[in-house]
Amino acid sequence: MKDPHNYAKVGYSMILVAGSLAAIGMIALLTADDVLFADNLARDKTAHFNECKINDFVPDDCVEYRERINTEASGIYVDPSKWK
Repeated sequence: MKDPHNYAKVGYSMILVAGSLAAIGMIALLTADDVLFADNLARDKTAHFNECKINDFVPDDCVEYRERINTEASGIYVDPSKWK
């Protein structure tokens, strides 16, 4: 059986894997001071949504939620005439 000699492809693949692992390590170092970064983002967004829900989605920063409410899936029903 003939040896396929694909060492160059394997070498380039190893370099690519090492580069991606180095990039992941750099991202980990940048976010190391806040290990709960994603959790904090989610909590902030949830708190903002609940604040908008209390105010019937009237403030201008609550516009992003308006298209997803008043549906059976969301279970949140607000009178759209309040938004004008």
